Amino acid sequence: MRRTLAALLLAATAVTGTATAAFADKPAEIIVEDTAGVLDTNTLIPAVSDIDFYEPTTVAIYTRAGEYEDNFNEEVLAYAREEHPEWISADGQKWADGLYLFALDPVGRQVGTYMGEDRKVDLNTRNAIQESTYDLLRDAQWTDGVIQGIESGAEVINRPWYKSPAFIAFLSFTGLAAAAGTGTWLLLRARNLRVGREAIARADASYASVTADLDVTELNANTIPAGSAYGSRVLEKYRTFGATYRKATELNNAAQALTDKDLKKGRNRRLAEEYERIALQLDGDDDLIADTNALLNLARGWENAWDRQVEPLRKDLAEVPAVLQKRGAPATANALAAFTNRVTADIAGWQADLADRKITPETALDRLRDARQQFSELLRQHAYAVADAYAKTQEEQRMMRRALDESFRRPYSRHNGILDTAFPSTTFITVNSFNSGYQSSRQQVNSAREAASASSSSSTGYGSSGGSFSGSGSSSRF
Repeated sequence: MRRTLAALLLAATAVTGTATAAFADKPAEIIVEDTAGVLDTNTLIPAVSDIDFYEPTTVAIYTRAGEYEDNFNEEVLAYAREEHPEWISADGQKWADGLYLFALDPVGRQVGTYMGEDRKVDLNTRNAIQESTYDLLRDAQWTDGVIQGIESGAEVINRPWYKSPAFIAFLSFTGLAAAAGTGTWLLLRARNLRVGREAIARADASYASVTADLDVTELNANTIPAGSAYGSRVLEKYRTFGATYRKATELNNAAQALTDKDLKKGRNRRLAEEYERIALQLDGDDDLIADTNALLNLARGWENAWDRQVEPLRKDLAEVPAVLQKRGAPATANALAAFTNRVTADIAGWQADLADRKITPETALDRLRDARQQFSELLRQHAYAVADAYAKTQEEQRMMRRALDESFRRPYSRHNGILDTAFPSTTFITVNSFNSGYQSSRQQVNSAREAASASSSSSTGYGSSGGSFSGSGSSSRF
């Protein structure tokens, strides 16, 4: 019996020992078609690029803002035929070989997975991939949900037999489940090493930049007008700059001493991530101090400093036309459009007045603050009006407004600018929070409607326009 178990252990070790090597093909190509405009590609593409498949696979990601009633499979196929015929086989009947297509509709609340014939898995496995994303998608974490869907697909597409659940169960039955545990432990340690090294590299770049500019940062801080309401608040942040820099130095020294073996441990990966967080914070703070000094003194480079303060509002104003496409709220849409046209012109006038010394920098910042607050309120009212138009009952209206308010309270990507420093408790509503809140509120209402109608959770057909297309794929509602 001992010899049999030993032989099984050696065989399992030999087979699973090659699993890491087999599970090491990065995506051959990554195609992102975010027509719904919900994905952060700066996060998505690096994350997907790091995912290992068992064989080189083309990863396609498609999002659309549809309706709850849509046949999602049919819509995905129609888009592929129109925009990406290379996703379809030469005979037009299947998905192209080597393809893994992950599709998402954040408004219609549907998610789908589609594969080429050489990458396909069975329906239950496709359902499991989709279900692995539900919690994230229900929380409107669209980018993370897509990453999870790609990771889940990579774990099962072309999975070798020795990685199958049946074989893992056999190992457990024969007392060899420890081998799987060891594999998981090794994968975790490898991830700790990769994440830790990447964090240290980013932190080192920011720390070096901050260190090189220490004297300049001190000079900038010493010449910020302390009597300015804005300058005094930035100077409050500078008072902690030295202590934060000393902490970053300690973490830098500790990080440089870490070997690859050290970084495989979770506590050391967390140390590297803390070093990165503090170094990036310092890098942003010294830029803030430089901008405050330049703008408040109208010193050399103040124009660029002003542009950086205006950029968040200018970016939001440029995205208003897309917001106005939301139907059912003409009054609030007209108010938002009128404000956008007026303030876009005002911004240029404020800079001209600054250049001619007709207004002070404090006055310009006051006007910018007032504009951002007015814009926030107009966005809030437009969001309520659009939500009310979508809701069918008063309960649905209340549900959507609660979801919108929750989104508006959440600082998605706080700008490290003078206004945000001067008013830290104020969360300016942005187009990003508008979109996220509206999608989340529709998702909750659709979920309630789905529960009420008890509709089917999975769909495999491609609808009337699909013709004889029979590619491997299915979709479900989250």
